[in-house]
This record gives sequence, C-alpha cells and structure tokens, in this order.
Amino acid sequence: MSDGAIQLERPVVFDCGGHQLMGMLHPAASQASRAVVLVVGGPQYRIGSHRQFVFLARTLAAAGWPVLRFDYRGMGDSEGERRDFEDVSDDIRAAIDTTFTSLEGLSDCVLWGLCDAASASAFYGAGDDRVAGMVLVNPWVRTESGEARTRLRHYYLGRFRDREFWRKLLRLRWNPVRTLADMGRFVRRARTSESSKRDSRRTLTLPERMLAGLEAFNGHVLLILSGRDLTAREFEDTAAASPGWRSWMARDSLEIRRLEDADHTFSRPQWRDSVAEWTGDWLRSW
Repeated sequence: MSDGAIQLERPVVFDCGGHQLMGMLHPAASQASRAVVLVVGGPQYRIGSHRQFVFLARTLAAAGWPVLRFDYRGMGDSEGERRDFEDVSDDIRAAIDTTFTSLEGLSDCVLWGLCDAASASAFYGAGDDRVAGMVLVNPWVRTESGEARTRLRHYYLGRFRDREFWRKLLRLRWNPVRTLADMGRFVRRARTSESSKRDSRRTLTLPERMLAGLEAFNGHVLLILSGRDLTAREFEDTAAASPGWRSWMARDSLEIRRLEDADHTFSRPQWRDSVAEWTGDWLRSW
C-alpha cells in the first residue's frame, strides 16, 4: 500500500437516528466511480480483528477504490444503544449517504462484510439502488440445528482424524465423558426441526430471510469462504441442503473463492493479502 493513500485517510462523523456515528474514510489517490463501504460485524468495531479492516481499506484505497469503514450505533466510538445485525439497515444507509457526499463522482458502491456483517449486507443490498455489488465473507446463517450438524460433521469427526487427538487420548489427557456428553447434546439439537420452530413463530429462519434478500439483489456478489471455519462450513452445508440456495449459488453474477487453510478472520498476513487481492480483482472485473 502507498504512503499517499494512508495520508489521505481521515475520520468522519455522521448522523444516524439522532446519534453520531464514527467512521474512517480512505479516499483513493484519484477520483473513482465506485466505493467500498466496509460493514463491520459484531461484536467488534471498525479496526477489525488483528487490524484486518485497516489493512484491507488501505490496500483497496491504494489500488484506486475509496473505502469507508465505520462503527454501528452502540459499537466502538459511535453513540446509541448496541443493536443486532438484523437491525442496522439505517446505519448502513447513513454510511452510504456519507460516502457519496464525501466523495465526488461516485456512481455506485459495494458492501463488504464478514460473518454477520455479510448477513446484514444481504438484508440491505436489494433496497438501495446505489449498491451494485457485495462481498460476503464467511456469512452467518446460524440456526440451532444447523450449528449442531456442522459441529458433529466438521469438528467432532475431524477430531477423530487428528493425530493430536489420539496423542491426547494415549496420554490420558482427553475427557471422554465430557466429549461424549457434548456430542449427545449436539445430536439432540441436530434433530430439532427448525421448520416447526418457524411455524410456531410464524416467521422465517435466518437462512431463509438471507436467501430472500439475496434473491432480490440483482448486482454482483463475491463470496469468500475459509476452509478452517465452522461458520463457513455451516453456510456451505445450509446452501447444499436447500434447492433455493443451490439455485442462488449457481448464478452467473456470483463468484466464489475459497481459502482452504484460512481461519474465520484470515489472521495470517498471506490470508489477509489474498482476500484483499481477490476483492480488488473482482472490483476490476465488472
């Protein structure tokens, strides 16, 4: 990243529902027609784990894509009460408004979100014509039964294939009673019918609500998934089990990237750099 891009960045304060929100604007060195609004999942704020959002914003700005990263109401340096990721549409809209008023010549923007910020973006994107694309990273589609199935399939079965697990077993450093009890609890949860819960509440499950939002969105989507992340595994399992999700995953406007060794937040520099590179390449592709 260039020193010039870093020198241009500046804090911004903007209103949302009578509360002041804090953000950091990273203009590009030259005028751009597309900006990136970095939506932050919770509970964290605009810097991100191991400063991942700072590095991402600076890298994209240096490559010509201005970025705004900001704190929701009730998070970080922003005012107001903390809210759930399903109740931040006004915050996202205020951030987009600020991006367009702060930068000249913009024609559209892209939402970039990790975990439940990806879910929040999916809910928001179709309702704002300025949003032309979304980067969804390890999207959060958590349900009680979905989490249980994912842990049984990808965590516990994986442990039995792990050499370190067998070393602990031979050294009597493994508590089989506790592990089997946990597995039993997840088996019971996995058998729980989410549809029966949905009918009793007369509402849709989180994956169904997210799919409805994404199906209504006609823009471009980049989906990035970590190989060593149970949130990503639950998303893939959920998508594979649903005809609606499988149809959405087959869209021409969707590009999918997988980083097989990466964890949830791409904590190693090479993983972080790959995500930034993929984002930049995707932004240039349309």
